[in-house]
Order: sequence, then structure tokens, then C-alpha cells
Amino acid sequence: MTQWVETYAETHSDEEPEILRRLGRHTHVKHINGRMQSGHLQGRLLTMLCRMIQPKRILEAGTFTGYAAICLAEGSGPDACVDTIERNDELETEIRYWINESGYAARIRLHIGDALEVIPTLTEPYDLAFLDLDKRLYSDCYEAILRVIRPGGFILVDNTLWNGKIAGEIAKNDTQTLAISKFNDYIAQDKRVDKVLLPIRDGLTILHKR
Repeated sequence: MTQWVETYAETHSDEEPEILRRLGRHTHVKHINGRMQSGHLQGRLLTMLCRMIQPKRILEAGTFTGYAAICLAEGSGPDACVDTIERNDELETEIRYWINESGYAARIRLHIGDALEVIPTLTEPYDLAFLDLDKRLYSDCYEAILRVIRPGGFILVDNTLWNGKIAGEIAKNDTQTLAISKFNDYIAQDKRVDKVLLPIRDGLTILHKR
């Protein structure tokens, strides 16, 4: 998506809530990789999808500073639960601060640890999952998530266009892009799910478990 299209879409969508504007600015100022967080447009889409699907149990693999987790909680009902997993324990205090500031702390449970180790301990079925962590872990994490998503549930996968790099020749040492390309090809052939890849922001794939 070109910058002018994204800007136009943002100005014709709901405004970014104040708490998310603050969190977004904080993340970009404090973290060199601040672009990793879901931004205004994708955040509004996550919230809208939750309002459409009305999930009771939501799983997020890759919290970063908490932007997407807050969007998922915002779009869900007061009895919903968002289990969000972050491997980097140095982010825990920061994440908990913003979750508390958001007003959705009662709906969000933070798990610090490796997603591939945490997910098998979460035994209840989930209605919706959002996958956004180390791209080299996408395939393995997808399989782990698919096991805990109920039939009829949804999986959202971020960064599946990877800044357009998946469309060209990929260097052998570019492990992140190679992993995304391999994951996309695998998903395209996976008969267990219906799928659509949306060219929004850095690519968002929506999967429906049959």
C-alpha cells in the first residue's frame, strides 16, 4: 500500500483512540523498530474484525508494546479474554503499563515466554488468533495456533507482504523474507483453512478454519 493511499484510508476511517496515539508515539520514540507495531489503519481493522466476529477467546502471538492487544480487546465484549504472548521479558513492565492505561486490563492476560512453549499450555479453544512475531517462527507457530483454534475460528497473520520483498528475488541469507515466502506458499495450499491476503499496510492474511 502506497503512503498516500494509507494516509487517505486513515483520514476516512475512525480516528485512532488517544491511548493508541500515545502508545504509538511512545513506541516510535523509544524503539528503533517501532514500525513493528500495528498502526492506525490496521489497528482499526483489528477492532472492526472483533466487532464483526465477536470472539470470546483471543490469542495473540507477539505482543511487542501492546498496541494490537488493546485493539483486539477494544473490539471485543466485556466478557472476552485476550491471551497475548511476548518473548522479550524486558518489555513486560512497558506492556503492563500501557495495558493498564488502556482501561482493558481486565480483558488482557500477558504471558512472557516463547509462544511455542506457552501455546500448548492454553488448552481452551480460541475463536480468533493474531500471529505477529519472528517471521522465522511463523510456520511452526501457525501449526500450534491451528490446534487451539476452534472449527469456524479465524487466524490473522501480519506482515505477509513483508514490504514487497517477497515479490522479488530473495537473498539466501535473508532468513526473514525466505520464511515469509515459504509460509505464504504453504498457506496457499493448506486445505484446512480458507484464506485471503489483504494488501493493507504490510500485508494481512485472514484465515478461516474449516
